[in-house]
Parts: sequence; structure tokens; C-alpha cells
Amino acid sequence: MQTDHLSMTFAALADPTRRAILARLSTGEASVSELAQPFEMSMPAISKHLKVLQRAGLVTQSREAQWRPCKLAPEPLKDVADWIEEYRRLWEERLDRLDVYLRELQSQAKKSGRKKKATDVENGRSRSTHR
Repeated sequence: MQTDHLSMTFAALADPTRRAILARLSTGEASVSELAQPFEMSMPAISKHLKVLQRAGLVTQSREAQWRPCKLAPEPLKDVADWIEEYRRLWEERLDRLDVYLRELQSQAKKSGRKKKATDVENGRSRSTHR
């Protein structure tokens, strides 16, 4: 069963360690040992996280003599941002409609409140004149 790229990207982003690795790579290339420094985990564990990020297309690794620098590949993040943008627009439209509806309710409540106050004043006057 083949997984689509968006699902692979979301799966890779689901882990806080992988997100931290991406955040570090957003500042520039780094070796695996540099990426492992802030974490209390083994090098094989960091390598597994990097493999997940590589499969999702978020990280590339090249070879320069003994050094194997990792680099951020942000293209899949654009796909995620585009997908999220569609839903942001949907929710923004719904919230705008809700805002309009709530303003209408407030306006009706104010009008209703004014009518009620006027009626109360009239009833109060009519009671005092009948006594």
C-alpha cells in the first residue's frame, strides 16, 4: 500500500524530536552528531528519526568526505501549508458568518431591550396615574 506524500509529511511532523530536528536544520546544514547533541537518545535513534524525515522528503543528506551533512528540504512543508490554507479559509469564512450572526443577535437584543424599557416606563406611568 503506497502512502501519499502529504500523509508521510504529517507522519514525520507528528513527532516532537523530528520537529526539533527540522527547526535546527532551518538554520543551516548539520551533521548527524550535531543534530543528536540536544537529545538524550542514541545515535541509532536519531538516525531512525532522520530516515523518517528523509522518506517524507523533508531532509536530504549528502556526502562530503567523512562528513554527511543533513539539509532541510522545505518543499513538502509547502504542500502541508497549502492543504492547511484551504481549511483556514473555510474556518475563516465560517467565523465571519458567525460574527455577522452574533452582531445581528446583539442588534435585535438592543432593539428588544429598548422596546421593553419603553413598555416598562409606560406601564409604570399608567400604574401611578391609576392609583
